[in-house]
Amino acid sequence: MKEVTIIGIDLAKSTFQIHGASASGEPVFRKKLSRAQVLKFLGAMPSCVVAMEACASSHYWGREISKLGHEVRLIPPIYVKPFVKRQKNDANDAEAIVEAAMRPTMRFVPVKTAEQQSRSMVFKTRDLLVRQRNSIVNALRGHLMEYGITAPSGRRNVSKLVEQIEAPESGLPVLVIECCQMQLDQIGRLNEKIAEIERNLRDDAKSDPETVRLQTAPGVGPVTAMALKAFAPDFESFKQGRDFAAWLGLVPVQRSTGGRQILGRTSKMGQRDIRRLLIIGAMGRVRWALKNGAPEGSWLKQMLERKPRMLVAIALANKTARAIWAMMTRNEDYRDPCAA
Repeated sequence: MKEVTIIGIDLAKSTFQIHGASASGEPVFRKKLSRAQVLKFLGAMPSCVVAMEACASSHYWGREISKLGHEVRLIPPIYVKPFVKRQKNDANDAEAIVEAAMRPTMRFVPVKTAEQQSRSMVFKTRDLLVRQRNSIVNALRGHLMEYGITAPSGRRNVSKLVEQIEAPESGLPVLVIECCQMQLDQIGRLNEKIAEIERNLRDDAKSDPETVRLQTAPGVGPVTAMALKAFAPDFESFKQGRDFAAWLGLVPVQRSTGGRQILGRTSKMGQRDIRRLLIIGAMGRVRWALKNGAPEGSWLKQMLERKPRMLVAIALANKTARAIWAMMTRNEDYRDPCAA
């Protein structure tokens, strides 16, 4: 039996498909194991490369398998798909993972620590609560519109809906008022939970030197700084700031051919939480510049004179991402180019 140098695992909830291969890529074994058998089986194997798709539970298994002395490689699922032969099943998926992991130019996802995952869960929870709040606000607006009660869009205008609901001349049925009150109570509870999470994030951002440094960049607040800390890998893993911006999905999609540079819309292929927060921060800077005026001769002023503001915001988020990479790799605070 040939020596196994790489093992591919197709992760699942209870049944795992294992594919072992030699250094040349020749299959050595194919096994189907239960969840309880995986670590026991890998513990008996000599140290080798263990590859998996970067999907649900992959970071947990990566940490546990690393403790057994194996080298863990997590691959984005989109990079595994081209290696699946014909029919898609667990055995072919595990073999495709091995094929992808053996490519010399393949890109891998760093295994996250339990602390990193706990930080990311805070942001996922906040995002869930914000989406629930928006859903309830939109439902409330839609219901009241059937009775001729309207208000401008936006969460801040919920108070105007409340005034019209409580007005004696509203003419709303009692049942409608009771249902609206239940939705308003739910919005209030969500506001409290979101404010509590954001308060904790601000407190944590003050105690970490790296997040304090990140907040010196324009458009980066405590929430964005903590998101960078939670979701971004080691900044040293990127060769330059442009690579970090591309990882965030803040670059155009390329459809170049025949030596012609054909660029499309923003790729949105990277880390969406950080990308969204950077764009929100950039939009705030753009609104401030439109209202108060950007510094004379600055890049922002020149762009606003020629381009739509949303395009300028995305380009500004790209510049901010590159500045963040430079700040973190050089251990320096933000330096304003206009001041220089």
